[in-house]
Amino acid sequence: MADTVRRAADGDKSAWDALVANFSRMIWGVAHAHRLGPADAGEVVQTTWLRLVENLDRITYPERIGGWLATTARNESLRRLRLRGREVLSDDGGGWDDEPDAAPTPEVQLLDRDRDRRVLAAFARLSQRCRTLLQMVVVAAPPYAEVAAALDMPIGSIGPTRARCLERLRRLLAEDGITSAAGGV
Repeated sequence: MADTVRRAADGDKSAWDALVANFSRMIWGVAHAHRLGPADAGEVVQTTWLRLVENLDRITYPERIGGWLATTARNESLRRLRLRGREVLSDDGGGWDDEPDAAPTPEVQLLDRDRDRRVLAAFARLSQRCRTLLQMVVVAAPPYAEVAAALDMPIGSIGPTRARCLERLRRLLAEDGITSAAGGV
């Protein structure tokens, strides 16, 4: 795959077509994993390819292009979600719901942010290979063949490696006092 990236950077259309054929499903998967609608997912996919065009000659590790694309698609998905969060939707029915918003209290929001910060800190302590694998397998969920190609590893190694990475993350979280999904001890 590294050779394909280099050829695409040199302007080889067939190499570019090969990249698109190999990684489009994965990029769409990342966008859909963030529960984006069709228009927003399409925007993420287009922007991800645009970022690759802009940075193709600066890719340091062309053999890791799958991870680069997955990370870029994730970042673009999160950016799109932030933009969506700023939109104010109106109710064409003209009325308001009778029930008040069940928004979490400030205390719950603070605890959630603290837990999220601690989980991200533990995730950052994983090896780069584990972080990339977990981002691809858990967030994007492309077929294992695409993960194997992107990470240059045998398909049969993906599941066991994923399990070891998750176990390492669990240990790091336990060291920090997080032992459940809710963040409790």
